[in-house]
Amino acid sequence: MLRVRRFTTFCIRPAVYREARPVEVSAWTVGGEPVPFAEAVAQRFEPFAIGQEWGRPWDTVWFDVRGEVPPGWAPEETELVVDLGFTGEQPGFQAEALVYRPDGTVVKGIEPLNAWVPLPEPGPFRLLIEAAANPVVQVPYEYEPTSLGDKATAGDAHQYRLTELSVSRRDLVVWELLQDVLTLDGLVDVLPAHGSRRAEIVHALERMVDVMDPDDVPGTAALGREVLTPVLASGAAESSLIVSAVGHAHIDCAWLWPTRETVRKVARTFANVLDLADRHPGFVFAASSAQQYAWLKESQPALFQRVREAVAAGVIRPVGGMWVESDTNMPGGEALVRQLVLGKQFFLREFGVESEEVWLPDSFGYTAALPQIVRAAGARYFLTQKPSWNEINRMPHSSFLWEGIDGSRVFTHFPPAETYNSDLGAQDLARTERSFRQKGAARHVLGLFGWGDGGGGPTREMLAAAERKQDLDGSPRVRLSDPHSFFQQAEAELETPPVWVGEMYLELHRGTLISQQRGKRGNRHSEALLREAELWAATASVLRGTPYPYDELERAWQTVLLLQFHDILPGTSIAWVHQEAEHQYEQLAKELTTLIDASLGALAGDGDTPLAANAGPYARRGVGALGIGPAAAAPAATPRRDGDRIVLEDRRLRVEVGPDGTLASVVDRTADRELLPSGVTGGVLQLFRDTPREWDAWDINDEDKRSGRDLREPVSVGVQDDAVVIRHQWGGTTIDMTVRLVEGRLDYRFEIDWHESQKLLKLAFPLDIRAERATSEIQFGHLHRPIHQNTSWDAAKFETAAHRWIHVGEPGYGVAIANDVVYGHDIRNGHAPDGRPMTTARLSLLRAPRYPDPAADQGRHAFTVSLRPGGIPEAVADGYAQHLPLRVTRGTPVEPLLEVTDPAVVVESVKLAEDRSGDVVVRLYEAHGNRSRATVRTSFGWREVSATDLLERALPSEAVDAVTPGSSVDLLMRPFELLTLRFREPTA
Repeated sequence: MLRVRRFTTFCIRPAVYREARPVEVSAWTVGGEPVPFAEAVAQRFEPFAIGQEWGRPWDTVWFDVRGEVPPGWAPEETELVVDLGFTGEQPGFQAEALVYRPDGTVVKGIEPLNAWVPLPEPGPFRLLIEAAANPVVQVPYEYEPTSLGDKATAGDAHQYRLTELSVSRRDLVVWELLQDVLTLDGLVDVLPAHGSRRAEIVHALERMVDVMDPDDVPGTAALGREVLTPVLASGAAESSLIVSAVGHAHIDCAWLWPTRETVRKVARTFANVLDLADRHPGFVFAASSAQQYAWLKESQPALFQRVREAVAAGVIRPVGGMWVESDTNMPGGEALVRQLVLGKQFFLREFGVESEEVWLPDSFGYTAALPQIVRAAGARYFLTQKPSWNEINRMPHSSFLWEGIDGSRVFTHFPPAETYNSDLGAQDLARTERSFRQKGAARHVLGLFGWGDGGGGPTREMLAAAERKQDLDGSPRVRLSDPHSFFQQAEAELETPPVWVGEMYLELHRGTLISQQRGKRGNRHSEALLREAELWAATASVLRGTPYPYDELERAWQTVLLLQFHDILPGTSIAWVHQEAEHQYEQLAKELTTLIDASLGALAGDGDTPLAANAGPYARRGVGALGIGPAAAAPAATPRRDGDRIVLEDRRLRVEVGPDGTLASVVDRTADRELLPSGVTGGVLQLFRDTPREWDAWDINDEDKRSGRDLREPVSVGVQDDAVVIRHQWGGTTIDMTVRLVEGRLDYRFEIDWHESQKLLKLAFPLDIRAERATSEIQFGHLHRPIHQNTSWDAAKFETAAHRWIHVGEPGYGVAIANDVVYGHDIRNGHAPDGRPMTTARLSLLRAPRYPDPAADQGRHAFTVSLRPGGIPEAVADGYAQHLPLRVTRGTPVEPLLEVTDPAVVVESVKLAEDRSGDVVVRLYEAHGNRSRATVRTSFGWREVSATDLLERALPSEAVDAVTPGSSVDLLMRPFELLTLRFREPTA
């Protein structure tokens, strides 16, 4: 085969373009942020030579290209060939461009593996090329720190050299021959080494070389194709898999580039897709993320109109129904709901379509709450391939039913090529055959093809491969299809699909629960502010008639949802992205606080009585849930010294803080029980080495825990007012801890100035509890996970996600640990020095990865953590108390819009309806994991109430047990059931 491959490389490929003519090039450098076409075309362009350097990091250069198509050149063979100076890196991670006609209409994108532009009929032409000098930030093996991810440190060196711009004539026969050869050559590498089919292909390829003249490839290409025809005509086995090939171009909303560059990547990709669709009937392209369509509508309205027409024609299929392809571990339940609500609303409004599949091929694990949310949004199917990245355990199914914490099920598929960027080459298709787990029971699989992340999407070469592999011996059968048709076929052929219950934990990228902690704080805080803003605005609208700020709230949600994208919230993007996110969170806080203050002012009036607004679902300090009233004081216990220890004591707990700043004793006075194991202290800060094997910001490795040390040498431990204050300091890092005992709850407040590199900071609570599992809050409920390491599946979960609380317990007794902005947890059982069993719960506070942001997490951070003996109900309540602190205001007390009689049934959101009718929408869920009865009583009147889906469309629900018109609703909720109620025509 060496002879064949040399002939392909040095004879066939160079002959694809048989003639080339030079063009005249001039250029204008923007010298800053991108500008619209109309502004660029009006600038003064200077002559520019082939071979000249261009493009400082993140800058844009516009090239004005003028040339002439010679007489006799047919349009289907005439192209402008472009090489912006492409490197050997993967497409999507370097220079890209968009080509315009002089009237401003878009022609096509340019990327390393899609670097041609169609030209008009013979005669003169002019094109303008908007070239983005995106630097190569990706370091695929070394993951070395790079300054290129921050405009302030990226420097001024040119990134590229213009290598080619020419009018070229493509030899269609030679090009087709090349596709024949590539198809067959690929099979040679995947077929059995001594099999007859492989030998037949090798023989045919050798014969092709024999009959062709290397000095006249164009003249003999037809002979070469004739020799290969019989082996290409040999049909696939009847039992071959059927690959439904769907065009795709997974585009991260931000990653190794900022969101402003994603806007342009989307335009380039859709331009390519539209051009390809014009040339290849039957081609279908699936694209997710309403945000990306919205960007296109704003930045390229004419191109968006063409996309709208392609959607109507069935060529482009909006999929997923989410605003972005978000992370699913860390967003709150209401945020995941809004991902689908805003996404589906956009697709319905702009295209009149509603996708039935949720599309998350690249998120870092999947919460067990998701199946219920998917079904409640009116979707039936779920797609991902990320679990194929698992380090240790292989997921046992490719097509299956995924069951969530409430029992909801959704039909799920993992494309067995284990990529969403397939080229439909032999390697990907062979992997599809090997990896498909339902062989024998099913034959239909999904194949997503196209270069992603701005790499250009599907190409004509990929479609040529699909055409040749429709029925080819040695390959699965490839059929151009669409996602919905595939899911219908896959679901129909599996009469009894296997079932996977619970979360789909990704055994990789666990560090994403910790990296870029300021962004995570911004997310948690923004979710709380949005809850408050909607609640008080809805209350003010119903009770006082004030206008509801629909537009402001929608814009705020769009920003929060964008920032939950799976490379922003997880902390795995360049510095530019995270700096921008922190700024957006600051702006959101100001805007939402202004909305909250305005609503509270309208509600409470002009009085001067001190009040507290309680947006939480439980009464606190005498203020009713969802209400506004005077708050009782909550004094903390007064610290006192006892020898070398400091004692905090109230009716429930007696706490002793030792001279090293750790907890020497925590006694539950009610249960007469010491929480700490004998000979072990608690509330210990621990510092670990954090040097991942690869993927710095993404990964933490379990072996690094062997290098940890306890921080037991504070520079000071003392008493200040009602708190114990502890300071740790080393190098440039300072940690200030404030410990209080308030109403039977031990509260920690951390102020940290962090200047470490490749270190991981944890807070450890060893507990005298014999537990086999721990409980973690997730969206709309909680999840039990084993904390032993009996199996490889258990051992792999050495860092797990939780939201506002975790709980560790044994029959009849437990401890709840709540937080205000921690997602990463590490809970394991073990033994104390005296040999008795214990359980250690650790919260992961901070880390300091170096790639892709070398300054990740440097600077100031704040955390609040609380510990309390109690059960799940106490954990839920403490979690909400951390999340939604009372807000101080003044005026007259205000009655809540509604109350719920059972604390197990939690109000997650109160808002006005999305259709702007003024109806009140209340979202509730069962939080304790029981069957719970509750009555929802309203302080406002209403004409009727109905259960709805997440898009607020009425549907039957067994949870609604009885209705007292205009007054109350009786509910019977299943464990973790999610319920949306719509109260129509509310009146004060």
